[in-house]
Amino acid sequence: MAKGLDVGTMNLISAQQEGAETVFVQQRNSFVEIEYSDMAEQMLSRSDVLNIRKDDKVHVLGDDALKFATIFNSETRRPMQRGILSSEESSAIPMIKLITEQVVGEPNHPGESIYFSSPADPIDSELSTLYHEKTMESMLGDTGYDPEPINEGMAVIYSELADNDFTGLGVSFGAGMTNVCLAYYAVPVMKFSIARGGDWVDEQTAQATGTPVDKVTTIKEDDFELNFTTDVGGVEGALAIYYENLLDYVIKNIAREVDEEDVESGLDVPVVVTGGTSSPDGFDELFEDHIREASIPFSIDDVGSVDEPLYSVARGALVAARSEEQANGDGHDGDDEEAEAAADSAED
Repeated sequence: MAKGLDVGTMNLISAQQEGAETVFVQQRNSFVEIEYSDMAEQMLSRSDVLNIRKDDKVHVLGDDALKFATIFNSETRRPMQRGILSSEESSAIPMIKLITEQVVGEPNHPGESIYFSSPADPIDSELSTLYHEKTMESMLGDTGYDPEPINEGMAVIYSELADNDFTGLGVSFGAGMTNVCLAYYAVPVMKFSIARGGDWVDEQTAQATGTPVDKVTTIKEDDFELNFTTDVGGVEGALAIYYENLLDYVIKNIAREVDEEDVESGLDVPVVVTGGTSSPDGFDELFEDHIREASIPFSIDDVGSVDEPLYSVARGALVAARSEEQANGDGHDGDDEEAEAAADSAED
């Protein structure tokens, strides 16, 4: 047995193999603080709402945080910001620990392998990812896992480019960052992150339209389409403007890094685009239009879309964890058939 974990600014998602299926568990990586009362405690205790009491406050975590924020007209708070643990949120570590435990559960056996996503250092910011990575590693180790970080962009390669011998360009548009990895036969040639993602789009849209950020996020996640023909002057129109600006910025940085890394010209590279921020209809087409117009020394063989972009990183982390477990010959009582299914899936 093994697990993969996508540690995202917006969502925490785990993946594990159960027979022939990959099962995902997801929670929103956020919380909201409400006043404690006996009635609130009674109602929450009878529900499945993930919550914890701290002094005279109750913290509602995960998927229900956004609902409670809307009801109580307050803003959700995030354990992570710009792709890493937030230095501005005093409750970041205890909150993300609770949410992570809900997502990954207990290890199936002591020292179970778990690969968790970690962003590369951004090329357009002085942010360092080291503290975030080591904190998550320690947190998962304390829970009983054998944790190993995997670059988020490389996880996309593992998840989506098996049919291309793990060769190509993987771009993961997350909430806090955008991660990019160019790999050749599963060896990373270039990997970096950009300190802009879906949160940047939401924040710019909120500022431009005078709409609360949580409201913008809800609109974006509710059947928003990148068609540039509706809601001129409204939230959806502003979202389209800032989405296109984000794509221009990301592709400009990809072209610059390819040039600086002196990546060999003449390559015929498949590209896969994924991540929660890439979910709106029309995103893939817009990305392809822009990257084909960019000055990049290698040719773009194909720009592929993903059916479930939110799960790509977790799936890729799981592939890496299963591959290591298989290579190490790890096996546990009662897991033989499941291990064989996992190994076959990792090879496909």
